[in-house]
Amino acid sequence: MIRELEAIVLTRDIPEHGLRRGDIGAVVHCYKDGVAFEVEFVTGKGDTVAVITLESKEVRPMYPNEILHAREIKAA
Repeated sequence: MIRELEAIVLTRDIPEHGLRRGDIGAVVHCYKDGVAFEVEFVTGKGDTVAVITLESKEVRPMYPNEILHAREIKAA
């Protein structure tokens, strides 16, 4: 079960926001019954890239044995 303030992993690309499958975001709001989540994606500097509503099938929990990865995003 995904909860507010937890890190999640994106399960699909969202090109209109420059996001790719595997990007990590933070849940800022859970909608009723976990059907959707408001998720914030930020740069390493802390600048917000996007805050978007995603369905539960578009995110998954981050597993404890996963390693983080950095990539550059295109400027808006």
